[in-house]
Amino acid sequence: MVTFSRNVFIPLTNACRNRCAYCGFRSDEHRLMKPEEVKALLSKAKGASEALFTFGERPDVYEDVRAKLRKMGYSNFLEFVRDMNELAVRMGFLPHTNAGVLSYDELKMLKSWNASMGLMLEQAVELECHASSPGKKPEVRIRTIKDAGKLRIPFTTGILVGIGETHYDRLYSLEVIADIHENYGHIQEVIVQGFSPKKGTPMENWNPPSEEELLRVVKDARMILPKDVTIQIPPNLVSDVYPFIKAGARDLGGISEVTPDYINPEHPWPSVRDLKASLRGEFILKERLPIYPKFVKLGWFSDEISNLINRLADVEGFRCSNI
Repeated sequence: MVTFSRNVFIPLTNACRNRCAYCGFRSDEHRLMKPEEVKALLSKAKGASEALFTFGERPDVYEDVRAKLRKMGYSNFLEFVRDMNELAVRMGFLPHTNAGVLSYDELKMLKSWNASMGLMLEQAVELECHASSPGKKPEVRIRTIKDAGKLRIPFTTGILVGIGETHYDRLYSLEVIADIHENYGHIQEVIVQGFSPKKGTPMENWNPPSEEELLRVVKDARMILPKDVTIQIPPNLVSDVYPFIKAGARDLGGISEVTPDYINPEHPWPSVRDLKASLRGEFILKERLPIYPKFVKLGWFSDEISNLINRLADVEGFRCSNI
């Protein structure tokens, strides 16, 4: 069986304190969505169960962002995020928030209104592409992932392949993730994502990793990670998901019918029909929620979202087929 989720991608802001050499999402021309824009976007995504909130890390380090937040009645950005999470729940969506590096208390603040959360480890070693990115120091990202485990937050992490790391670095990064999960048991999936060069960035002329390299990483990941951790391959970033499924990946992430992949807009989402065809009839494609079935059964969710999860989940913890 191979899983996926239907989502709506909500890019709250492109402001970010980090300056990663490969990122095409961050901008010095700061945009900040208004609540009515978030509501309008959610209103278009009738078939989705997941509201994917993505944005730059610590955007309110910038005065113009803080001014916009004050105008909307917020003292900081995470208050705004929490309110938008709550709005999504009221509209029938389960939030999954990728907020960058957060403290224990900040994770706890967002936990009540999120079915799951995420933070890409990327690599567990320091790399030149992160020289101007304080939030990409491995130790601070590892601390956030561990704190999420202490809070029993179903969690997504992953590695970014082809950003200057060695093969050993990749193995080490996967071992770090495996060790964290062995201690806290909260990592539901690990994304193996290849670097995709963006025009206008310092790394625009770098060669992306070959699909043969990515296949090797998926195979390594399946050997290193605990069996209850699912490997995800982004279906819009590879030419054919089938070899990756054969290599051990079992999830195709979230796809949207109404929003692009704002991080990789040059790579459109495949349709559910295309995903089914790519599995060659050898695997069943099954829709899930942003919280994996294991954690639905364990009850790793808050009272604030329990009614919605009970309505959207079937007896096995997957997405109800009659929704």
